[in-house]
Amino acid sequence: MSSIINFNSLVEVAEHFRKDLTGDHRPEKDLILFFAHNGTGKTRLSMDFKQLGKELDAEGNVTQRDTLYFNAFTEDLFSWNNDLNNDTNRFLKLNAESAFFEGLRELELDVKIESFYNNYTDIKFDINYDNATVVFSRSIVIDGNEQTIENIKISRGEETLFIWCFFLAICQLVIDKDPAYNWVKYIYIDDPISSLDENNAIAVACDLCNLLTTEGNTTKTIISTHHSLFFNVLYNEFGRKLKNKRYFLHKKDADAFALQDTNDTPFFHHIAILSELKYIVEKQDDENPPKIYTHHFNALRSIMEKTATFFGYDRIDKCIIGLDNDEVLFERALQLFSHGKYSIFDPVEMGEDNKELFKRIFYGFVNKYEFSFPQIFNEDNQPQNA
Repeated sequence: MSSIINFNSLVEVAEHFRKDLTGDHRPEKDLILFFAHNGTGKTRLSMDFKQLGKELDAEGNVTQRDTLYFNAFTEDLFSWNNDLNNDTNRFLKLNAESAFFEGLRELELDVKIESFYNNYTDIKFDINYDNATVVFSRSIVIDGNEQTIENIKISRGEETLFIWCFFLAICQLVIDKDPAYNWVKYIYIDDPISSLDENNAIAVACDLCNLLTTEGNTTKTIISTHHSLFFNVLYNEFGRKLKNKRYFLHKKDADAFALQDTNDTPFFHHIAILSELKYIVEKQDDENPPKIYTHHFNALRSIMEKTATFFGYDRIDKCIIGLDNDEVLFERALQLFSHGKYSIFDPVEMGEDNKELFKRIFYGFVNKYEFSFPQIFNEDNQPQNA
């Protein structure tokens, strides 16, 4: 059984990660890789980790920091001007007020960014540091003649890759021990592959591994993702190249989290999803039960689809046959709720009748296929301070 540690807040998780990387938890690690579903709090955790490394003066000004991070806030530093009036002069605007861009003109990042970006696309770019803008162009061949199309609007995936390569170029400076980044002790990377297809996700994982395993790199790294393929590629790529710790982060409720060690066990995140649903269902008789939301039907349907694929079924309803002798009702409920416009970011709690229906479907499914659950939510695993 893999070990499980419980926490009362994301700050406690961040403190635990720092202890892993500094050697307070022996042996000292170079890298932490963890998987967590969207809505768990990965971005908040990255910010909590960053805050723990800050020191402030009496006026509240930052006097010291130790974490270079990539997360949703990093991506928000780049925004498009699409020239809505003329639809010709399109450019990506950099938020020059951010400390993230300090000193970039002197560091001549263009070449470093290009060396990374060319691994994924043939798009050209030009950074204007005076105006804090980036314009993109692409060469095409028409009737045997090469032509350059200027001021193009690149796709969301190409934009994600550009921002990611911008960050990688700064990471390269950190690893090369450039004096401008001698303050960086930790690199924290949260979900860098949004909007990317699987081929690019694999390429990003391999390039990231190559960069972080550069000889002489002493910077500690934390990587989080909700993308199972990306996680598994990194899991295999890092292997024994770095002293690493690998976790699955679970959100038990609003203020409780659990880290499951995945170093010694296969990575089957569908079991973890079922474990979370099991916890929610079994706690409904408590005085303050966790809420069952409509999006939990989406999660259960996703597991059923994987089960149907595993058994070679052509339709998901074959996983429902025989469940409590009410498979028609169950199938209609799954179709209705799992295809509704429900979001984990704007959750809607189920009514009492639908909660009971959800519980019947859940118990019928897990009993039919006799799933074996890890003891993630065992009563003996009470939340503890790290």
